Amino acid sequence: KIEEHWLHRGVTARRKRNQGRLEKLVQMRATRAAMIGPQGAAKLGIASDDVKTKEVIKAEHVTKHYGDRTIIKDLSLKVTRGDRIGIVGSNGAGKTTLLRLLTGEIQPDEGSVFLAKTLDGVIIDQQRKLMAPEKRVREVLADGGDWIDVRGVRKHIHGYLKEFLFDPSLAEAKIGTLSGGERSRLLLAREFARESNLLVLDEPTNDLDLETLDLLQEVIGDYEGTVLIVSHDRDFLDRTVTVTLGLDGSGTVDVVAGGYADWVAKRKAAPEAKKAPAKAAPSPAAPAQAKTKLSYKDQRDYELLPKRIEELEAGIARDEAKLADPDLYAKDPAQFDRLMKAIEKAREEKDEAEMRWLELAEQVEALAV
Repeated sequence: KIEEHWLHRGVTARRKRNQGRLEKLVQMRATRAAMIGPQGAAKLGIASDDVKTKEVIKAEHVTKHYGDRTIIKDLSLKVTRGDRIGIVGSNGAGKTTLLRLLTGEIQPDEGSVFLAKTLDGVIIDQQRKLMAPEKRVREVLADGGDWIDVRGVRKHIHGYLKEFLFDPSLAEAKIGTLSGGERSRLLLAREFARESNLLVLDEPTNDLDLETLDLLQEVIGDYEGTVLIVSHDRDFLDRTVTVTLGLDGSGTVDVVAGGYADWVAKRKAAPEAKKAPAKAAPSPAAPAQAKTKLSYKDQRDYELLPKRIEELEAGIARDEAKLADPDLYAKDPAQFDRLMKAIEKAREEKDEAEMRWLELAEQVEALAV
C-alpha cells in the first residue's frame, strides 16, 4: 500500500519539488563558488556585510594533531546560514574529526573555531540512543501523544508518519520490530520535526532504501538552516550539497563549491596543471566532449511535460467528477464505459510522462554538478 501510494501520489510531488530543488542548488553553488578562492580557501576578509551577518561557523588556520599525525592542517573556512556542507574522504582521513571541530565538540590544537551564539544544532547520529527497542513509535515521535509540533506547525502523528512513507498503523509498533531502514527513517522524522538551524548527518544514507533516500534529499532541500553531512554516497552528495570538504589523509582539506564530482574533478586537474609545460604548445584537436546538455528532443520534453501532466490531471479530475453521479450508469452505461476507459488511458499517459520527466530531471541534475 505504501509503494502504491508513493507511485500514484509521490511522483507528481517529486516532479514539482525536483524543479525548485535543482534550481535552488545550482544558485547556491554559484554563490559559494564566488566566495571561494582559487586555492580552495574561503575568502574570509572580503565578504559583504550581508554575508557576514549570516555567518554561523568560522574556522581560522585550524590544525589538529593526533600523536605525530596531522589530521587537519591550516584550514580556514566560513560556513554561512543555509550552506550544505559535504565532508568526504577515505576511512581514517579525518572526516569525523573535522565534523567534531566544526560543531565545537572538540577544540583545535592551533587556530580557532567560532560558532554563532544562535546556533541550535541537531546531531542525528547521536540521537540513536532514543530508539530503545521496547518503546513504541508513538512514544519516540510524539512522546506518547497524537500530535507533534513540526518546526512550529502542529500535525497529527498519523499524517506525519505518511510523510515519511510509514503506514499510520505503525504508530503502535515497537521499535524492536522495525527494520534498520525504518528505524533510520523514524529517527529522521523525529529530528526534522525539531526547531533547529544546524543539522548534522553522519552517514545518513546507511540502511535507507531508494524511496527514503529521495525523500531525505527533498527534506534537506527544504531545510532552511545549515547542514553538515559526512557520507560515502557520492550520488547523494552530488544532489544535496553546495560545498564539499575533501580530505585525502595528508591533513589538507580541499574546499570546493559543488558536490563530490566537483572535488574529484579538482583533484584530477591539480597534477595535470603541474605537468603543464612552460612553453605554450600548439592546441591539439579537441577531444570528444562528454555530454554537457540535453538533446533538443529531451530539452523539449523536459520543458513541456509538466504542462502536459497538469492537463492530464485536470482531465482525469473532470471525468472522475462525472463518474461521481450515482445515476450515471443507469442513465447512460455507454457514457460510463467511455469515461472509465478515458480515465484509464489518461492515467497511463500521465504515469509514463511523469517517469519520463523524472528521468530527464536526473540527467539535468547530473549535468548541473
